[in-house]
Amino acid sequence: MKATFDTIILYVKDVELLKNFYAGNFGLKVIEEDSGWVLLNAGAAHIGLHKIGEEYLQKIKTSHSFDNNTKLVFQIDVDIESARNEFLAKNIQMREIKTFNNYEFWLCDGTDPEGNVFQLKKKKI
Repeated sequence: MKATFDTIILYVKDVELLKNFYAGNFGLKVIEEDSGWVLLNAGAAHIGLHKIGEEYLQKIKTSHSFDNNTKLVFQIDVDIESARNEFLAKNIQMREIKTFNNYEFWLCDGTDPEGNVFQLKKKKI
């Protein structure tokens, strides 16, 4: 069997909030949408935003931020410092820009409104 990665699904409290976050900040296009689901075109793959089931939502505090081991990585075509500053100006939590020895990219992690981690990735010039 040969498999091709197609979609990652995030289970979220507020589909509309995260749709607006990813579409507005990363320019992702909505390709499918209904009352508890949004599918975004993220280039080589899709990001699905699926509303958490009511039985689980009742157990979650309003201010709760999710802690998971998933990171969405976006390779960007603008200066990473400018991009980071733009996110910070929107009160989006961003970590410091970093890189590694013998690695050809600059990296900067941030978190979306529900605590999911994303990373900006920019090729060094």
